[in-house]
Amino acid sequence: MKTVPFTKEQMEKIAKIYPTPLHIYDEQAIRKHAQRFREAFSILPGFREYFAVKATPNPSILRVLKEEGFGADCSSLPELMLSEQVGITGEQIMFTSNDTPAKEYKKAKELGAIINLDDITHIEYLEKEVGLPKLVCFRFNPGPERSGNAIIGEPQEAKYGFTRAQLFEGYKMLLAKGVQHFGLHTMVCSNELNPRYFAQTATMLFELAVEIKKRLGIELEFLNLGGGIGIPYRPEQEAVDYTVLAKMIADEYERLLSAADLRPNIYLECGRAITGPFGYLVTRAIHEKHTYKEYIGCDATMANLMRPGMYGAYHHITVLGKEQQPATETYDVTGSLCENNDKFAIDRKLPKIERSDLLVIHDAGAHGHAMGFNYNGKLRSAELLLKEDGSVKLIRRAETIEDYFATLNIGDTNGKEK
Repeated sequence: MKTVPFTKEQMEKIAKIYPTPLHIYDEQAIRKHAQRFREAFSILPGFREYFAVKATPNPSILRVLKEEGFGADCSSLPELMLSEQVGITGEQIMFTSNDTPAKEYKKAKELGAIINLDDITHIEYLEKEVGLPKLVCFRFNPGPERSGNAIIGEPQEAKYGFTRAQLFEGYKMLLAKGVQHFGLHTMVCSNELNPRYFAQTATMLFELAVEIKKRLGIELEFLNLGGGIGIPYRPEQEAVDYTVLAKMIADEYERLLSAADLRPNIYLECGRAITGPFGYLVTRAIHEKHTYKEYIGCDATMANLMRPGMYGAYHHITVLGKEQQPATETYDVTGSLCENNDKFAIDRKLPKIERSDLLVIHDAGAHGHAMGFNYNGKLRSAELLLKEDGSVKLIRRAETIEDYFATLNIGDTNGKEK
């Protein structure tokens, strides 16, 4: 059974100050989880976790994770700047992007970030635009060698990464240009709960590292196994056991890399697994509709949490104050966008919901607020941090109508452009 770290009475008090819809994150839970994550994978040589900033791009969250020893996985200029602002710089940043503008490579190089190239043509582009750094990493796309999953798709259909042949050609090119330090990265799944899948990814990269040494004489300094570790969105699902997964990777490391006299550092770049279960979208029921189905209309919309509408993803819902009541009703829980997929739940069994009830949508701590948008003129909601002492801190204010119109040329009262 999924629980929440606050009561109905507490949330009603919070909502009087910060009206719904709102996102709220549990700092204590994030810290404890980060510590368990780091401890489990610390058995791997040189282990480092680069938090995927795109999952929850808020400096208050990044600061918490920096204090827990995490780096930052960035994929854009604003993400690089966010990381810099909280003191994450140098090789504590992994810059993994695609179709990358020159200004973003420039900023990454200025910060001393590890630049992870997505394509062989980017070698020449990077050299021409900003110069080659001392350390360069490549993103490997295994194509038909591996299968993906429902969210990220099959590798051969993905726009990301080097082919196997391009990897070897790319490393040769860099050697010829005087680069001497190298890394290797892959990312082939998203929200995966089977630990064996990640162990197989490790095996694939470890075997490739051995082949790269044999053919090119390059001893890779690190292997980034990517992210993609999933979370149990459904109550009946089980979380990935990090201790078990780390042991599986360590065994493959010893079997393949240590046997080849290689000792690269091992990195991960998880986002969802770190903050996802510890963020909540809180919304208020404002309407009910009785037609061919039973509907509950909320003040939140798909603009606040895209995943259910975009992926058909399940997010558990708690009706605050009714946690112990039986789920006797079947509802579609909807928002007010002019799109029929603006639904947080379809045919969901829930307790009877009244207007003004507070609904908590679980597992919104990653790819939630971050994927928000302004369709239909909807405004992005506030983000709050539930502190370890029980207090609440505003870490992003809600957008206003003035924010929405700030970038528009409205014109004068006669409708003429200024």
